[in-house]
Amino acid sequence: MRLRTLLDTDALGLRLLGGGAELERTVRGVMTTDLRDPSRYLSGGELVLTGLAWWRTPADSEPFVRILTAAKVAALAVGEAELGDIPEDLVQACARHGLPLFAVHESVAFATVTEHVVRQVSGERAGDLAAVVDRHRRLMSPGPAGGGPQVVLDLLGSDLDLRAWVLSPAGRLLAGSGPGGPALDTGTCARLATAHLAATRAGSRPPHRVTVDGTAYALFPVRGSDAAGRDIRESVLSDWLLAVEAETADWPAERLDLLHGVTQLIAVERDRRDAARTVRRRLAQEVLELVQSGAPPAETAARLRVAAPVLLPGVGAAPHWQVVVARIDWQAAGEQGADQEGAHGAAAQALLEEMLLDAPSATAERADRIAVAHTGGEAVALVPLPGRGGEDADAALQAEPLLAAVREPLAAGLAEDGRLTMGVSAAVHSAEGLRGALEEARHARRVAAARPGRVTAAGHQELASHVLLLPFVPDDVRRAFTARLLDPLRSYDRRHRAELIPTLEAFLDCDGSWTRCAARLHLHVNTLRYRVGRIEQLTGRDLSRLEDKLDFFLALRMS
Repeated sequence: MRLRTLLDTDALGLRLLGGGAELERTVRGVMTTDLRDPSRYLSGGELVLTGLAWWRTPADSEPFVRILTAAKVAALAVGEAELGDIPEDLVQACARHGLPLFAVHESVAFATVTEHVVRQVSGERAGDLAAVVDRHRRLMSPGPAGGGPQVVLDLLGSDLDLRAWVLSPAGRLLAGSGPGGPALDTGTCARLATAHLAATRAGSRPPHRVTVDGTAYALFPVRGSDAAGRDIRESVLSDWLLAVEAETADWPAERLDLLHGVTQLIAVERDRRDAARTVRRRLAQEVLELVQSGAPPAETAARLRVAAPVLLPGVGAAPHWQVVVARIDWQAAGEQGADQEGAHGAAAQALLEEMLLDAPSATAERADRIAVAHTGGEAVALVPLPGRGGEDADAALQAEPLLAAVREPLAAGLAEDGRLTMGVSAAVHSAEGLRGALEEARHARRVAAARPGRVTAAGHQELASHVLLLPFVPDDVRRAFTARLLDPLRSYDRRHRAELIPTLEAFLDCDGSWTRCAARLHLHVNTLRYRVGRIEQLTGRDLSRLEDKLDFFLALRMS
């Protein structure tokens, strides 16, 4: 569609501020951003919508407009809700670069503009996409009429003779179509996801072209509504992808635009599914907060009784529960505040939800059972296991099988600067056991963190027996063990106010990461190294050894 058509649409509330000579430009898509540099998300021809959160001073306008011009966007539209009048320096910068500039009235939501552009562009690109847009309403509906991404893929197959599939970042097949022919096997799905994640992390622009077993595929990212404001390293681990069986090197721009438009429609379904997880996420968060705060078991049990019908509809018996803890860490991330830790936890939450759906024991029903919360930089999953008087062994999660099918794609997404570590608890059958299960899963994750590899996991079976038997250790043994390790540190702290005990706790909680621990304690890394060296000198232990770390961990837990 043309910019002039947008300007003439009264319902959009657009007002032209400059670039009237360029109104015949073609709009091929739409993107909302408040990033200072959104170039990585631009492919050309977009109408860029912004609320000006990136604008701080007049000097900010010129580089922002220069980036948009280099990316060959069609126009810039600025919302008036934040600042009222559009800054004059932005108007002048757009005029210098010949970039059409629109003001969006504060009464008009960006979502309204986005939906209008997607519908119009899709309808004009090809007659067959008119049917896609018409079914877009069904895509949004929660009832049985909604077909999800399968509706769009069916049209690509029937009207354009294109076979296409939607995959999770871990390579799980979410939907697929294409006249005749078998569905993608799990091995091909994993290879496509691996290629997509590797190309995205390398900075390549989509579509990513790859050949698997002699068949050519084009890979398009399906980004959620929040992707533009997130670290690309983390958004890539949660974005879906559209895989099309075709050699697209010679495709005209219009045909590629059609596929980019299809990904926007599929993204609506992705956001809808994320919204459907809100209730389960909230239940998991409430249970996690109760467990971590040491609430009475009766209170936690009451919350579990509320959660059970939501996570296991139709199951009368109280289920067993497992806890899975996952964490994503990045090298050279610098100092990390609470906001960044929360963002890392949210990324781990989204990834863990997908991984649990990918688990070998997962069924179609498991999508309604996953409840994942996040706290700090880690994600915590509460997994119900239906059973009648005992644990269903077939349904219980095991650490290594959980990662086996997804290790290769996730390693490609983590590249050279990321790590995913995971711990899995044993099943427990009551609220009293849930706190122990959480500690068990966290300890198993720390064991996994001590292993080499980008993607590692450990289960409860791998924990030393003394960890499992801690509640039964006699008090005098506890006191002797903790005194031998911690009393020298406590005495030193009293004499010198050195805070060695808090330093030790933070160091272990950060898995021995100097950077993260120093950032958490607001210390220079050299100061942290001095404190850890003092701890080792006073106790005769070596905190680079896993065995000594475990002893300190146990001593702190028993003290």
